[in-house]
Order: sequence, then structure tokens, then C-alpha cells
Amino acid sequence: MSNRRRILGLDPGLRKTGWGIIDVEGTRLTHVANGTVQSEPDADLSVRLRQLYDGLVQVIQDWEPVAAAVEETFVNKNPVSTLKLGQARGVVMLVPALHGLPVAEYAPNHIKKAVVGAGHAAKDQIHAMVRVLLPGVKITGADAADALAVAICHAHHGGRLEDVARRIGVKL
Repeated sequence: MSNRRRILGLDPGLRKTGWGIIDVEGTRLTHVANGTVQSEPDADLSVRLRQLYDGLVQVIQDWEPVAAAVEETFVNKNPVSTLKLGQARGVVMLVPALHGLPVAEYAPNHIKKAVVGAGHAAKDQIHAMVRVLLPGVKITGADAADALAVAICHAHHGGRLEDVARRIGVKL
């Protein structure tokens, strides 16, 4: 029996939500897939949220992860933008939960520290380390790279994954 776990990392955004899938076997990380789910910027908010929902459902159906991790979002200066991002984040957390996946959340500084070793690393440093940790990866964009970093962070906190799964009754 394989000890492999497939993790879905998610970087929420209303315009683009990045996603990244990695396999974890022991301490070995392997890139599986990455991309973005996009919504139409001129569409009504409800339509945009539905587009994110549908896109993430497809990702989960296509790649069959056993767990998901989501980056916590920061509060913007613009309250309307912050509220819309929060609604997108709600969809991003809801979809894996509806598919029976345990969902963990990580603060941006925690992700940076797990991937780069410093909690205030720059985006280019994070993306470079993602390439080092996942040799041969072809990253489809910045949002997907961020999502892969979330998945890597979660892989480094695997014990927590089992704890979360046990609490909600999901077998990994």
C-alpha cells in the first residue's frame, strides 16, 4: 500500500484563484499539476463566485486530492475589495470541504517560512524555492506558484493533516 498523499494548495482570489497539486510520499514532494481558475471581471459577483466554484470542482474531480490547504488572505485598504475577496475565499474553502477533504489554513508568513525559511520572503524568492523543491515543475503563473507554496507548506505540516482528518472523520 502506498503512503502517498495528494495535496491541493489554493491561493484565493476573485479574479484568479491559483491551484497546485503535489504528491507527498515520506519527505519526497512531486509536482502533479497547477493552474488558475478565473472569473469574468465584468460579470455579476454571483456569477463570478459560481465560476470559481465550478472550476474548483473540476480540479478536484480531475486530480482527486485527499486534503486541501488555503492561504489566509490579508485585509485590504478597500473594504469593498476585502469583502469580495472574503466571499471568494469562502467558495475556495467550501468546495474541498463539500468533497470531504480536510481543509487547513496558513498565514502568508507561515507559508513563506515553510518554503523559503524566512517569514518575510519576496514573491520571487518563494517562486524560486518552489522550483527547487519541485524539480522540473512548469508553473503556469504567479497565482499557481503561490498555490504550490501553500501545498508545500501543508506537506511540511503533515501531522496536522492527520489530526484534522481524524477530527472530521476522513480517512487518508
